[in-house]
Amino acid sequence: MLILEAKLCGKPEQFKALDEAIRTAQFIRNYCIRHWMDNAGVGQYDLSALTKDLAKQFAWCKKLNSSARQASAERAWTSIKRFYDNCKKQIPGKKGYPRFKKNVRSVEYKKSGWKLSEDRKTITLTDGFKAGTLKLRGGYDLHFYSINQIKRVRIVRRSDGYYVQLCVDVERKVKHNFTGKVTGIDLGLEHFYTDASCNQINNPRYLRKSEKRLKRLQKRLDKKAKGGKNRQKARQRLAKQHLRISRQRKDWLVKLASALVQSHDLIVYEDLQIKNLVKNHCLAKSINDASWGIFTNWVDYYAKIHGIVCVAVAPQYTSINCSNCGEEVRKTLSTRTHKCLCGLVLNRDRNAALNILAKCLEMLGIVLP
Repeated sequence: MLILEAKLCGKPEQFKALDEAIRTAQFIRNYCIRHWMDNAGVGQYDLSALTKDLAKQFAWCKKLNSSARQASAERAWTSIKRFYDNCKKQIPGKKGYPRFKKNVRSVEYKKSGWKLSEDRKTITLTDGFKAGTLKLRGGYDLHFYSINQIKRVRIVRRSDGYYVQLCVDVERKVKHNFTGKVTGIDLGLEHFYTDASCNQINNPRYLRKSEKRLKRLQKRLDKKAKGGKNRQKARQRLAKQHLRISRQRKDWLVKLASALVQSHDLIVYEDLQIKNLVKNHCLAKSINDASWGIFTNWVDYYAKIHGIVCVAVAPQYTSINCSNCGEEVRKTLSTRTHKCLCGLVLNRDRNAALNILAKCLEMLGIVLP
């Protein structure tokens, strides 16, 4: 599945109609969660049938396209199913009990409720909210894909405007130039990652670099009177700055993951439990700013479309064990050099990267020349 995104250009009244559609989708999703809480044995098809009753009960719910109502019920069932799966797996801690959403920012349509123009430059929403025709602004040429390949259309509201996401059913494959290079990477904070060849990528720290501006915008927001237009403008400026940081980070991570996959045939990384790592209040902001989880997800994605192997190994003892003799060498986080009695002295992160690669090779039964 390929997701193509374009910005929507329209009039203020059209965007108000989109806001109403998003609020209606939020109401249906929350109503389905409440129905599941109050009635035992409710399944996915029961929630889908409930959307028909809501259309009869509330006239403003009927304005939303039937496929969009079903998509909202599917969102509710997704959170319920995730809770059931976590309970079956008996994962430690919280199981993710479904909660009500108060700030939904998107509405999703299936095969109906929208229509693309012949030149693929405008989209028309045909449901009861009458948002009308909106222009598409983006760099994708939609003529490469037929209308039948577009399975879903999602309208997303962000701080800098409204966007449309087209979910296209197409299999993406990239021809990979195999060179026989393998590597293990150790994710960190001082350097974003260090590989087995001692190549180190600096951590950009986008959030840390923008903290002064965020602090200034937050102070301006706090000084504005609640309920006023000036407060709404200050809130919008703060939200745009956060959005800018997240886009900078994502753009850098995607390009880095793509370059890493293109230059290797086997990539091994640590399967870090980031949810547990951020419980350390001294490092939580830096860990979230690094976004290791987003990076590894993109590495997995690019590895799949390039047709190479990408493996996640357990992180236990990768920083402690010596990559040469296997002996344990205890170190604090401030100790950046690995020194072993066998005489091996090298960077702590490279030692961990070598251990990570060795774990995978042992698991796969591969012996390097």
